[in-house]
Amino acid sequence: MIQSILHYSFHFIIPLIIALLFFPKQWKKVYLIFLGSMLIDLDHLLANPIFDPNRCSVGFHPLHSYYAIAVYCISLFFTRTRIIGLALIWHIITDQLDCWMM
Repeated sequence: MIQSILHYSFHFIIPLIIALLFFPKQWKKVYLIFLGSMLIDLDHLLANPIFDPNRCSVGFHPLHSYYAIAVYCISLFFTRTRIIGLALIWHIITDQLDCWMM
């Protein structure tokens, strides 16, 4: 129960705080990008079973792979993709917390 509350807080509440604190003029846009980063969870549909509470998604699913994470990190170096990269890395960090709590 606590793990779920933490997980979804890190997906929904903390990104709102990040957007408000660090991007006050465009917080709505940044928050929507953070919410949009959850689309990488579509790669869970490729797994069988789709949801396994004992599986760490980081390193398992294609969009959660270490290669994908490297691309997300590289995107931080480019102005046009920086916020998207930040949102994707935050998503991975959030999912990694679940792995540590298992």
